[in-house]
Amino acid sequence: MKKFVYAATIAVAGAALAAPAYAIDIAWVHSTAAAQSEQRVKAGFEAWLAETGAGWNVSYLDSNGSGEAIASNIQDAAARGVDAMIVTMADLRASTAAIAQAAAAGIPIFSVDSGYVEGAIVDVTTNNWAMSASVSPYLLDQMGGEGNLIFLRMASHHGTRKRSAVMEQIVGEYGDVTVLAQHDINISAFFEDTTNTMQDFVARFGTDIDAVWAPWDEPAQAAINVMTAAGLTDVKVIGIDGHPQAVAEVCKPDSMMIATVSQPFEGMGQQVADWIQAIVVDGADADSVIPSKTVYMDAPLVTKNNCQDFM
Repeated sequence: MKKFVYAATIAVAGAALAAPAYAIDIAWVHSTAAAQSEQRVKAGFEAWLAETGAGWNVSYLDSNGSGEAIASNIQDAAARGVDAMIVTMADLRASTAAIAQAAAAGIPIFSVDSGYVEGAIVDVTTNNWAMSASVSPYLLDQMGGEGNLIFLRMASHHGTRKRSAVMEQIVGEYGDVTVLAQHDINISAFFEDTTNTMQDFVARFGTDIDAVWAPWDEPAQAAINVMTAAGLTDVKVIGIDGHPQAVAEVCKPDSMMIATVSQPFEGMGQQVADWIQAIVVDGADADSVIPSKTVYMDAPLVTKNNCQDFM
């Protein structure tokens, strides 16, 4: 599948040829291309391409949050005979047959924050259990171990599902914290769904709400917007992802956002590019390059005490 091209030609007599490059075809299957986390992974990947001058042809396929569309996009890319595939932030439970088809065709699949599925080369992610284990008790401790909590969940992605499961275990150890209400966010319209849900919860519970646990940053911001519009100010909110806007929100002294977790999304994109270069272009054996089927990157807790370090 590799197509050998020259990166440059001789400009003057006696000049050396530039190092050759491989023009490879890559299909990038987005779960939700508009999601900031996916855009940040893409930005890291494209920064690597710009820095190295790699002449790769990348096609981007948006699945709009649909598991069926993810599977269909993987099948379509495999049928085109691409040299490699990247899948980001996807629920791959509906894609096992499509992944097996791509693997049988010899197409390496590199997934990002999608949970490892047999047939893929690797999933690069952060430890979602560990992220929740750092931010969840932080929220509950900042509540003083008591009060009323809104618990926003999201079951259709492996990462948010794991974060929610850890929070459920932890909050059970805080006997004076009451979960007023829970909601499973609809990923296909997550900001609107969270906004509508929080409007309902604010109308029902009002000033009884002491805290909001959100599975990632954007729903946390949606909750803050609703509560601010309703005149609520004394509520503690956490998210996870560490997007620039969320870190800036944490850094505001009077903001309800008290913490997030900083995920290295750009670093994930760069890491995938490194692996593709080594395995697809240079022909290295995957087992000699990648240490395990799931590779975890560090994701530190961001609070009002250290947020300036992440600006």
